[in-house]
Amino acid sequence: MDKIGGKWKPVIVWLLLKNGTMRFNELDKKISGITQKMLSQQLKSLEEENIIKRTSYPVIPPKVEYSLTEKGHTLSELLEGIMKWSNTNLIEKNTCH
Repeated sequence: MDKIGGKWKPVIVWLLLKNGTMRFNELDKKISGITQKMLSQQLKSLEEENIIKRTSYPVIPPKVEYSLTEKGHTLSELLEGIMKWSNTNLIEKNTCH
């Protein structure tokens, strides 16, 4: 859980699973409440764990894209299960009140 746990890493991995390759600004816009510094730290950590791949293009302005590695794609079933559980429990919670 140290490798993919926390508040932001599962969200980042989920977005990359659903959207494929994304740029930093795209991730920043999709993740409400995250600072650019935190996003940068989380991306770096996921890259060090070989969960995401960072591709930098030598252009001006700099272009950097993030995508999942093969290892990152193996998290698909786990995250799908967590999303299914969350949706079920949110629906149950909402219908109880």
